[in-house]
Amino acid sequence: MLRKKTNGVARRPQRTSILSEVAEKSVDRRAFLRGSGLAIGGLAAISATGGTVTQANAQTAAAGAVETIKSICTHCSVGCTVVAEVESGVWTGQEPGYDSPFNLGAHCAKGASVREHAHGERRLKYPMKKEGGEWKRISWAQAIDEIGDGMMKIREESGPDSVYWLGSAKHSNEQAYLFRKFAAYWGTNNVDHQARICHSTTVAGVANTWGYGAMTNSYNDIHNSKSIFIIGGNPAEAHPVSLLHVLKAKEENNAPLIVCDPRFTRTAAHADEYVRFRPGTDVALVWGLLWHIFENGWEDKEFIRTRVWGMDQIRTEVKKWNPEEVERVTGAPGEQLRRVARTLANNRPGTVIWCMGGTQHTNGNNNTRAYCVLQLALGNMGTEGGGTNIFRGHDNVQGATDLGVLSHTLPGYYGLSAGAWAHWARVWEEDPEWLGAQFAKVTGSDGKEKSLQNLKGIPVSRWIDGVLEDPDNMDNPDKVRAMVLWGHAPNSQTRGPEMKTAMEKLDMLVVVDPYPTVSAVLHDRTDGCYLLPAATQFETRGSVTASNRSFQWRDKVVDPLFEAKTDHVIMAMFANKFGWADRLFRNIEMEDDETPNVESITREFNKGLWTIGYTGQSPERLKLHMANQHTFDRTTLKAVGGPADGDYYGLPWPCWGTAEMGHPGTPNLYDMSKPVSEGGLTFRARFGVERDGDNLLAEGVYSKNSDIQDGYPEFTMQMLMDLGWDGDLTDEERAAIDAVAGPKTNWKTDLSGGIQRVAIQHECAPFGNAKARAVVWTFPDPIPVHREPLYTPRRDLVKDYPTYEDRHDYRLPTLYASIQKQDFSKDYPIVLTSGRLVEYEGGGEESRSNPWLAELQQDMFVEINTRDANNLGVRDGKQVWVEGPEGGKVKVMAMVTERVGEGVAFMPFHFGGHYQGKDLRDKYPDGADPYVLGESSNTAQTYGYDSVTQMQETKCTLCKIWAA
Repeated sequence: MLRKKTNGVARRPQRTSILSEVAEKSVDRRAFLRGSGLAIGGLAAISATGGTVTQANAQTAAAGAVETIKSICTHCSVGCTVVAEVESGVWTGQEPGYDSPFNLGAHCAKGASVREHAHGERRLKYPMKKEGGEWKRISWAQAIDEIGDGMMKIREESGPDSVYWLGSAKHSNEQAYLFRKFAAYWGTNNVDHQARICHSTTVAGVANTWGYGAMTNSYNDIHNSKSIFIIGGNPAEAHPVSLLHVLKAKEENNAPLIVCDPRFTRTAAHADEYVRFRPGTDVALVWGLLWHIFENGWEDKEFIRTRVWGMDQIRTEVKKWNPEEVERVTGAPGEQLRRVARTLANNRPGTVIWCMGGTQHTNGNNNTRAYCVLQLALGNMGTEGGGTNIFRGHDNVQGATDLGVLSHTLPGYYGLSAGAWAHWARVWEEDPEWLGAQFAKVTGSDGKEKSLQNLKGIPVSRWIDGVLEDPDNMDNPDKVRAMVLWGHAPNSQTRGPEMKTAMEKLDMLVVVDPYPTVSAVLHDRTDGCYLLPAATQFETRGSVTASNRSFQWRDKVVDPLFEAKTDHVIMAMFANKFGWADRLFRNIEMEDDETPNVESITREFNKGLWTIGYTGQSPERLKLHMANQHTFDRTTLKAVGGPADGDYYGLPWPCWGTAEMGHPGTPNLYDMSKPVSEGGLTFRARFGVERDGDNLLAEGVYSKNSDIQDGYPEFTMQMLMDLGWDGDLTDEERAAIDAVAGPKTNWKTDLSGGIQRVAIQHECAPFGNAKARAVVWTFPDPIPVHREPLYTPRRDLVKDYPTYEDRHDYRLPTLYASIQKQDFSKDYPIVLTSGRLVEYEGGGEESRSNPWLAELQQDMFVEINTRDANNLGVRDGKQVWVEGPEGGKVKVMAMVTERVGEGVAFMPFHFGGHYQGKDLRDKYPDGADPYVLGESSNTAQTYGYDSVTQMQETKCTLCKIWAA
């Protein structure tokens, strides 16, 4: 609820709202529901419990034969437990999980209303196709046949890479793993999901700093923080329950909360120190803090000496960022940054938290690495209360990323090398030659033939260019001709007008989702578009990985509604159609011809994901944790007695070795105060043992009780032999190791887990003990540097801080300097940024289809600073046009506010269903239109992609605003 309500009455909707008959009146709850088609009487039995969250009364539940089933909220990554109350197969009520160490009996607005899934009036109810401009109901058999035949025709004519398989952060771990495997068997790396456009720059930047690209500690561990530094994040709205943990530290530890953001957010309202800075200047801001830290000797010199490489090169860059230059670039006063730096230095350990405000930039990888360097300089890594607490977005975006639903890697971040494919072929017991033959081959510039099996695919951020780009400029053999959007909101992506064009040029557009999404209405197609109703995650079972790397197991609450099918069943249906289901499910138990056993899928990825320790989390252990949530400490996450005694909740990865080994999980990455067998860890030796003659291994420090009391490289069979530890292997383990590569087999490719088991038996980390690297020599900018955005309002800074030269990566040309050299700032003088609202999530189709949430926020809007509004003649609450420099424009309500500074405007990105002033409601299938529609902010958002990951730029483009 961004606007203050008066007299308990919601503000008036727009004329195009579904509430047409009351369009000129204020709308209260009853009128809203009635006008939305939810007749109160007709849904009395449902709505009586739908809007409330109450603690169950055991006596009442028993009398009514109410079954309680635990699941996990399907919105953000906190991982809140939902306890569903089910009567006769109908989900009648819910309560938050009071035993959950994550949500502690709390819910946000979205979590409190997830029961609406089970009665979703606006869901897709059966397969549909667009024919002659009309939506027509079809059977599943017809849908699979027509789509399958069309895809096989495209494959034959243009190759497998002309079909793009876009996966989802809403899939369970099992479904995400199966989806990536499915794409491999189809024969393409043109597969991706939402992580590309939310935290891909985090994963790349953080993994290349110290080994793993994930949240290092946990929401709960923030309880131990002595200071909290949030940059580019608004957890009060994006992860509301996480704020419980932040505020606990603030109140109990007197931990100062520092929020750096271009916008005064609801999180900033809780801050002890709010730093407003210009969008896109994160590196300059962080280097400005480090300037004070280094100038005053506040850095942790011993930590740097023993556990960090490259900090001297960072010092050289930071010297350039004196307070005057930082203020010139960022707008943040030097004296304020000195105060912040001193606060961080005086209150250790402190944690750094960031979200998409830091990642969605053309130099997003520089931002995330700068945040890491700040923590390394302060010695805040590998300790309780410290770390980089990266708040992921969707409920399983962490798991889907780990399981390789990405165009540049296989599950577990193994990459796409021949060795990576050989590993997974062994896990799948697949013929490598057959698998390789599924992929197309191209002739390289050197005249040699190469397989696309080993070439990064097109990322989701650029799929529209896969359709629109000239094939002569691409490494893709032909254009993308069929697009499968499987659990994805296209309005969450930039360049809306070009996306509309791309959708219209496709031979086939397939949407697999519980809701039709904007994919059903953005384009003007009259045929070749299919909508397949997927079940929600409450209608199936499986595991999900929270932001802190903990697994949780969802039990099925209700059977799939209407004609919806679970995602893994739909995959099996397509695999049967394509003729390789027997291969895909060779080692996966099938409950029938179309239903893979979920637990069997878990066990298959347990057999292969050695890199990140997805091997110890068996279904049995996960279910045990869910049943005994009350036994886990609310801060340490460690079970105190009970059947899971000594385990950390959810077995946060890496959970080394096999499930039988019983590793407890790793609560805080790189914490050497614990033995590895009890959750301790070192920095990963991922980058070699030396660089330019410098030692890259740790200097005289090691995890507790380690038998190697110094730095050491990653473990191989040869290393075990050299240490004389190979005798600790069993005969079965030795045979499995010999079957891979003998002495050259390493901890990542040993399918027996023996190398990991023996290393941990000696309290060593299987991946070695190295220094974190502050300088990433394999990146375009080895040292993070500030670069002006492509669409910058500061032309005076372009010469000093230019962007990159145009590049070619991920099969496509990518523009940088050729855009930045053009001056758009005179015609488009206002910086445009975007973000989340507490009421909605992602593209918003699901949450705007929920009446309890839709009532709370009925209008899309733009925040405009008071001075800017007055200068432009814009009035609060009136309609305005917001146009980006590429011509995309949106018509929205103006909110005149001091939340944004002068020269900055903000729009939320959850809306869709309007396009450049036109209401698209009549293009939805009957009864499947969300209650609330609005313009997509990304219609006005522009071109711009990160130099390493192709992350889209959504936080600092330009716009102009005028009264409608």
